Amino acid sequence: MKKIKVYHNSYENFYRSPFGAVTCNREITLRIEVLGTEEIKNVYIKLMNSKEREEIFSMCIKEEIEEKSIYEVKITTPLFPCLLHYYFIIETPCKTYYYGNNEEGLGGEGLLKEEDPSSYQITIYKEGVSVPEWFKDAVIYQIFPDRFYNERNEEELLGVKENSFIYSSWRDTPMYIKDNITQEIIRWDFFGGNLSGIIKKLSYLKELGISAIYLNPIFLSPSNHRYDIADYKVIDPLLGDNETFCFLCEEANKKGIAIILDGVFSHTGSDSIYFNKEGNFPTLGAYQSQQSHYYPWYRFDEFPNKYDCWWGIGTMPNVNEMEISYLDFIIEGENSVLKHWIKMGTKGWRLDVADELPDAFIKRFKKTMKEVYPDSILIGEVWEDASNKYSHGEKREYLFGEELDSVMNYPFRGALLDFFIGKIPGEGLNKRLMSLYENYPREYFYSMMNLIGSHDVPRILTLLGELHVEHHLTQRGREKLRLHKEQRNLAIKRLKLLALFQMTFPGVPTIYYGDEVGMEGLEDPLNRGTYPWGREDQDLLQWYKKMISLRNKYDLFKGGEWFPLYTQGDIYSFVRKNQNKEAIIVFNRNSKEEYTVVLEVGNKIKSNKIKNILHNHEEIHIQENTVEVSLKPLEGKIFLYD
Repeated sequence: MKKIKVYHNSYENFYRSPFGAVTCNREITLRIEVLGTEEIKNVYIKLMNSKEREEIFSMCIKEEIEEKSIYEVKITTPLFPCLLHYYFIIETPCKTYYYGNNEEGLGGEGLLKEEDPSSYQITIYKEGVSVPEWFKDAVIYQIFPDRFYNERNEEELLGVKENSFIYSSWRDTPMYIKDNITQEIIRWDFFGGNLSGIIKKLSYLKELGISAIYLNPIFLSPSNHRYDIADYKVIDPLLGDNETFCFLCEEANKKGIAIILDGVFSHTGSDSIYFNKEGNFPTLGAYQSQQSHYYPWYRFDEFPNKYDCWWGIGTMPNVNEMEISYLDFIIEGENSVLKHWIKMGTKGWRLDVADELPDAFIKRFKKTMKEVYPDSILIGEVWEDASNKYSHGEKREYLFGEELDSVMNYPFRGALLDFFIGKIPGEGLNKRLMSLYENYPREYFYSMMNLIGSHDVPRILTLLGELHVEHHLTQRGREKLRLHKEQRNLAIKRLKLLALFQMTFPGVPTIYYGDEVGMEGLEDPLNRGTYPWGREDQDLLQWYKKMISLRNKYDLFKGGEWFPLYTQGDIYSFVRKNQNKEAIIVFNRNSKEEYTVVLEVGNKIKSNKIKNILHNHEEIHIQENTVEVSLKPLEGKIFLYD
């Protein structure tokens, strides 16, 4: 039996001040509480930074109250950006104890052990980090271009590719035509969505409240997803041409909508002007000759048929990103790919598979991009906590100040999904959100691309409806699966709550096209169906418009402070506030139970009366720093002091 009790909570300012990520060369105060009858000989803190340096500091007694002692140490953060890790060592005459992070590694209250524990993390970043304000204020709409809207008639499709399949109806279900043995795709399928279609629907997006569009790849490519790019400087003819893209940027800009492009720079297509495996281009490709200008871009094990490729997919040969000629072509040349499209009107880039790109490549990309257009934005595809991502044998550097402006916030999506379908309680949701809040520099926390759907995951409505899928189902069987009426009704109610959460939480809300009107679909290709023009769920659409309008109207939902409030069981609530306004947002995720909860607001809310802005007749009064709130099943409320 342990004779001592130890407590440290990285979320509480008393134990770690300042909270969260801090800049270089900054003083931090760390405290730990030790309680017990056993004699304490020494208390130490062990510090380790990601540059492989370790230090141990003795901690001094700050305060003693009976059997409780508070130990304290002040440290100065390194002069360079890094991750700083720490845990505590408590020596007694009989034993040595260790106190570190909890088993989930999410920060907050830790664990006492008798062996080396997991460590706490402090992100040390460069001073002066800044993300463009327009982006932090934005609401993003992601479009898979082939599936959004076809402005031309079917017979007018331009640039139809050889050996491809064109659907006869916009309402058809997308499917892959694969080789029965190899499962390789042998015919790419197209619906004919195009840039002119996006231009035609800009008014719809403006009315929805959108201020940025993220486009999946639009450059020349043999596939419908276009991640196997054939020419970085040419718009795929099925989508339009470079002139159409310029017009899209101009028309979008008139409506206050920025265009963000998808940059696929870790690999090209094999059927491209650079590799030219199929011989479809007049250039001398790397596959054809070692004398090719492009040969140094690629890694051949045995020329020409054995080469390094993305996830073993032969149509996507990997590139040497740090090859001088490739860097010049993509980033630094006078008319590099980066500069070419910035000059054509794009306001930023999303880097595909950022963990496949060297840190040095990302830094050079951002530096050049900001020189060309200081207000541009750089987003990375990162699926985990981007502050401590580990890939290809090394710690990645994404959020230290010279790299990305934002990442696709899949941890946010995962936490919300798990909460609203009942996999984790409010306490679990809070731990996962607080971990991001603690690990990300504040500027980046408020610029995260807060998505709940994308082209790489099943449709959010399908997941919220908890559609049961048998593992043995064929592709055709999966195509036929749909939520039944009760499942869909439940999913829509949950999605409304999730949208409310998304629009009131710090970060940049991102909507995957069609989620706002109730599209369903399992994984690729079923999550990439066509937008159901004329068949939208109008009730859900109106809800999205209302939620987005609230975010666009109230600045506190964009840049205001954020505090978790009540985070237990089926209930989750938080506070948003700025100098002028205060809000309490509260959710009941239970589909059957009604709750009345007492929220202890403390000094987080100064007003004594706030109104439910979703139902103006309801007001609540704050007395003695507490307020009582009643919630029906699957209900969310926004109480605002205006």
